[in-house]
Amino acid sequence: MKRKGKWIVAGVISAALIGGGTGLAVATAGGDDSEPPITGSALQKASAAALDHTGGGKVTGTEVGDEDAYYEVEVTLDNGKRTDVHLDKAFKVVSSAPDSGGDEGSGED
Repeated sequence: MKRKGKWIVAGVISAALIGGGTGLAVATAGGDDSEPPITGSALQKASAAALDHTGGGKVTGTEVGDEDAYYEVEVTLDNGKRTDVHLDKAFKVVSSAPDSGGDEGSGED
């Protein structure tokens, strides 16, 4: 009887480990297409350059290594619209465009 119980416990533990490992792999694989955020003094410089370019607003997202430029700063304007400001390594504006990230957070306040 004791031997049968050990096998059941071992099977349950194995299933939990396999299932947990699969969940972990799926959870970490979902973020492969996102770039890391800007940090430190670069964040301050990039934010200042982006806000100067847009004439105000609030920085709501940043990325290093964006496909369009070295830095990308998402700014939510006072009217609620979002724009992406693309900067080079020297924090000079390369381009800007309305944010194409979908409807998240677009509700009226």
